[in-house]
Parts: sequence; structure tokens; C-alpha cells
Amino acid sequence: MYLPPLPSQQLDTSEPPDRGSGSLDTMEVPAGAALALRLLIAAVYLTVCAVGLVGNVLVMVLVRARQRRRPSALNCFVLNLAATDFQFVLTLPFWAVDTARDFSWPFGSAMCKIVLSMTVLNMYASAFFLSAMSIARYFTVAGALRRYSPDGRDAACCGAATPVWVCGLLWVAASLATMPTALFSTVASVAGERLCLLRFPDGSWDWLALYHVQKITVAFLLPLATLSACYLLLVRFLRRRPRPWLRGPSRVTRSVTVVVLAFFLCWLPNHAITLWGVLVKFNAVPWDRAYYLVHSYLFPVTICLAHANSCLNPLLYCLLRPEFRQLLWELCCRRCGPSSSRPAKGGPASAATGPAQRRWRSSSCSEPPPGGRV
Repeated sequence: MYLPPLPSQQLDTSEPPDRGSGSLDTMEVPAGAALALRLLIAAVYLTVCAVGLVGNVLVMVLVRARQRRRPSALNCFVLNLAATDFQFVLTLPFWAVDTARDFSWPFGSAMCKIVLSMTVLNMYASAFFLSAMSIARYFTVAGALRRYSPDGRDAACCGAATPVWVCGLLWVAASLATMPTALFSTVASVAGERLCLLRFPDGSWDWLALYHVQKITVAFLLPLATLSACYLLLVRFLRRRPRPWLRGPSRVTRSVTVVVLAFFLCWLPNHAITLWGVLVKFNAVPWDRAYYLVHSYLFPVTICLAHANSCLNPLLYCLLRPEFRQLLWELCCRRCGPSSSRPAKGGPASAATGPAQRRWRSSSCSEPPPGGRV
């Protein structure tokens, strides 16, 4: 059985590279294994969609509540990241149906262009907002520690720049990077199946290879370099602070480490195999059985892993931050009523401590818990 290309493995109309001694006729994937793989991928897509919808809506609610009481550039970037992840997970049911139908696209050319463009737009926008959040995180932590350092020096925070304008510029940049997808995506007949793919014009340029080089460079290498640079600068800055100021920020370095590793681990396999395909396209490496099997079996798994990053982002950037966990608890208590609040210990003594507890609860949304300021 011949496996048509997956959504992020789009084809152009040029001739295939030299395949050496390999042949599709001798490298057929067993029909049962291919069907099981497609159904598994479709199930993963639907699971990521369900978790991503709930997680990103929750993040947007929490960030909006936090932003009204304590505005910050970082929260503005988190809100935009949740928005782009939310619009992305809306496309996953389309890809689940497409995958379950053996990659036969049933939704028409217009929906192919819309869904494929939204998918690629999310890839670029997520990478850009993650980079902006890392930069904002560094300046926020550095500015806060300088402001409260013994020498009394203050620091200009990145919040001085208008985050709304920065978000607008990042959306424009992501849209420009998505333009080739919007222009060349279409439904075409391949091996008797109607596929949603990219059809580039014929010519001397290898458009598909250049398209993937742009994707690897702009959506992975540059953001990864930005994330790593901000992490290293933050670690160096914290190590240069006096000892009493290192207790709280150690938690910050751990959270930034998790962010960098999550982005790296989720996207590296997909971009590595994509780069392999680019090298095959340029005849730098041979087209062989290993390449075909990796693209048939492993590449779909890397797509699922990359899509799962849209579910991890809400957990990493909100639910792991103490102030957002506290805000979530207060929102739950507010919906459930006073009876669901935590009872105060000590019986009658709770009446004396009640006003103080109410004052703490009323201010806890605008003030992060101790040690969670940065």
C-alpha cells in the first residue's frame, strides 16, 4: 500500500529525487499497520483537541482576570499564545478525519487552504510568542531583582514597551511567514486520492525544499536560539546576585529550563526529519528504505508530538505559576460559594481570624503568593 503524504509533508510538482536502488514497489507498508497507525494518529489529534480547548480557554480566562488586576507584558504574550493555540486545536478534527480516511481530503479546496494556513500560522505564531515571553521573562526577573537589590538600583522593565504593539508585529510576522502556504495550498489528485497539499509552480527553483528550510530556520532554529540565550543570560544574571537574592529565582531558572526543554523536545524530531527530507530533495543524501520507513511510521508520531506542544503551553506558563494556581482556586471558590472555602482551624478562633482571611482573599488576586513574585 502506498502512503500519501501527510499534511506537513506537502509535495510540489517537480520530479522526485534520485531514489537509488529503492522503490516504492519494494517498500510497501502493510495495510493493517498503516490503518492502525492512521487510527492512532486520529485518536491523538482528537485527544489533543479536547485537552487543548479546555486548557487554553482556562488560560485565557485566568490571564484576562490577572491582566485586569496586575497588567504585564508577559501576561499579554501568554494570552496571545493561548489564543493561537486555541485556534490551532480547532483544526485538529479536520486533520483527524483526513488521517482516518487515508489522507483523502473531503472538505473541499477552500477549507484545505483555511485549515492548512491556520496550522502553519500557529507554528510560526507559537514560536514567536514563546521567544517574546522568554525575553519578557528575563527583563521582568532582572528588573525585579535590581529593584529590590541592596544597592537600590532600578531597572527599566520590558513592560515599558507597549506589549500590544509587539503582539501585533508578531502576528504580522507570522502571517507573512504563512503567505506561501496560503498561496500554494490546494486540493490535488495524487494516486487517485484527493489530497490537501502544497502545489508549487514548476521551474528551476526547488520551492518545496526552500519552503521547509524557511520553516526549520524561522520556526525552530531562531526561536530555539532566543530561548536558549534568554535562559543562559538569566542564569548568569542570577549567579552574579548576592546570596540572599538567589533563593526565589532558583525556581525561575527551573521553570525556564522546563520551557526550553519542552519546546526543544516537542519540535526537534519533526524538524529533524523534515531536514532529512530537504537533504534528500537536494540529493545530498540517498533516498533509501530507512528514509521511507521513517516517513511512513516515525514522521506521523513526530507530528503528534509537535501538536502536543499546544497542550503543554497552558500547563507550563500558567498552571505551574503559583499566582495563577491561586487565582484558579479563588475562581473555583467563588463559583462554589462560601461553603466551599477552606475552613479555618481552631473552631471559635476562626471568627477572630475571619476578617483577616477575607482581606487576604480579596487581595490575593492582585498579589502573588510569597515567593511567587517572579
